[in-house]
Order: sequence, then structure tokens, then C-alpha cells
Amino acid sequence: MTQTEAVVDAIACEMRRDDRVFYIGQDVGAMGGSLQGTHGLVEEFGPRRIREAPISESAMVGAAIGAALFGQRPIVEISFGEFIPAAMNQLINQAPNLRYMTGGVARVPVVVRTRVGDGPYGGHPHDYSAWFAHVPGWKVVMPGRPADARGLMLAAIRDDNPVLFMEAMSLAHAPREAVDASDDGACIGAARLARAGADVTVAAIGSMVHASLRAAVALEQEGVDVEVIDLRSVQPLDTACVVESVRRTGRLMTVHEAWVTAGLGAEVVAAVAEACPRALNQVVRLGTAPVPTPSGKVRQFALPNAERIADALHRMLAAR
Repeated sequence: MTQTEAVVDAIACEMRRDDRVFYIGQDVGAMGGSLQGTHGLVEEFGPRRIREAPISESAMVGAAIGAALFGQRPIVEISFGEFIPAAMNQLINQAPNLRYMTGGVARVPVVVRTRVGDGPYGGHPHDYSAWFAHVPGWKVVMPGRPADARGLMLAAIRDDNPVLFMEAMSLAHAPREAVDASDDGACIGAARLARAGADVTVAAIGSMVHASLRAAVALEQEGVDVEVIDLRSVQPLDTACVVESVRRTGRLMTVHEAWVTAGLGAEVVAAVAEACPRALNQVVRLGTAPVPTPSGKVRQFALPNAERIADALHRMLAAR
């Protein structure tokens, strides 16, 4: 499956298993969703469970929160992460707070699905994941491969807390991989060792996992052994996995498509520095250039990629 096919398969499985699950968003019915993200769902489940919404992110998220409070398990799609700010009141003041404000009486089992980063549309690239890592009450995930996309979506729908499910757009239709068709969900908040190594740790997420693996292969030809960790989750963050790796390598690079300043990489570095300050000898943070992500031919110069990761690793190792 591709990442998109894996996500759609997980949604369909949960909708068959639990009739409280429904989907709401723009163009999610007959059109098949952005990047074909809901392909085939309306044909199987009908328009009452695959619900078309007007162009109002705040209305969609508000309706989903209300449905969740009354026992449903909605998935609401904000087509692209760039449109998230249109629903910030619902996403910041309501969804993550209600369970705490009611002393645990209310539950908000809502999944907010969106897409971020570079992709086939050439637009809507902004990744605001770090905003939500700062807000208690949210779980935030970003799979880097189809198998994790399916497992994390299953887990997100079953969770009694709000989950922000972010998909890297460049991974929507490639690569393909074998995906387990079981009903087991993944563990939200657990990182994955994508490649073992001994010389330097690269902690990446989303599309940057693949870019980091390509860079690792390139450096292997030079005798450098790069360990790559797929964080998979922004919140909760599996810092223990990264700490264990850095205790062995002594070097840490973080890579994501979001901007570097106050991004996920900064949180990873801070957590590792607190846990093992004497083991952490070198640090590099890599992300998108600190400008509104441009369109067209200029975009490639703003985004991190395998070549920039390899260059940064070279500079790190040269400075030792």
C-alpha cells in the first residue's frame, strides 16, 4: 500500500467495526478527497457517514467536537495544514481542554486529519506541528511509512483523547510497502529504529525519515555509520529512544520539514541535553529555511533533503 491507501484502509476498517465512527470534510465524498485521501469511502459507507462540509474549518472541527462529546468518534479532515489556523479556537480552547475542565467527565475522541510539507500540489506546505506539541491534551502523530500510517490511524480513532494526524504530502502515493492487515493499532508515542548505526544519531519525522536514510546510505560509502530514528509522534515524544542512541553515538542531528526555530528538533535536543549532557558532544538542527515556504522552482532551495542532510553530517563530523 501507499501511505494514503493505508490510511483509507484503517478508516474503513474502523468504520466497519464501530458505527460511531464517521468522517467529515470538504470534497471527501464523490470527489474522493484531496490527494484521493477518502477514495472509495462514500461508495461503501454513504453520505451520512462520509459527510461533505462547507468551506469552514472552524464549523467542521466544532461539529466534530460536539459529536464526540455525545458519544460519536468523528474524523474531521482539514485538507492541508496551512488551513489549521482557521479553526484555532476549537483546536486550542475546546478539544484539548474539555476533559480537564470537566474533571474527566467529558471525552473528546476526535481525530483531526491533515497534510503538511512539500507535495504534488506545489502548495499548502506549512507544517505547524510544533504548535500543538505545546498544547497539553493533544496527541500529535506523523507517520513516515505506510505500515505506521495504518497502525497510527487505528490507534488515533480508538483513543479517547483528541489526536492530530499529520501526513507528509510527499509520501502520499509513494513509496509502497507491505502493510499488516491486522486490527492492531500502533503505540502512539513510540519511536522506531529505522536504521542502526554507531557514529551519529539522526532523529527525523515524516518525509525526512526517507531523506535521512538516503543520506545514511551515501555516508556509509565513506565509512560513516549513521543511526536513523523515526520519531513517528510529535506529542507524546519518545525521548528515551533518542537518549539511548545518543549515549552510544555522542552526536545528534534532528530533521523535519517544519521550520527550525522552536520546532520539534529543539525539543528533542533539549530533552537529550537534560537526560545525558555529558554524552551529547555535537548537535545540528535541520529544517525548512526561515521564510514562508515558497512555491515553484524556488521551493527546492528552502526545504531539507538528503543532500543537505549529508552535507550537515559532513560538517558535524569534520568539526569533531
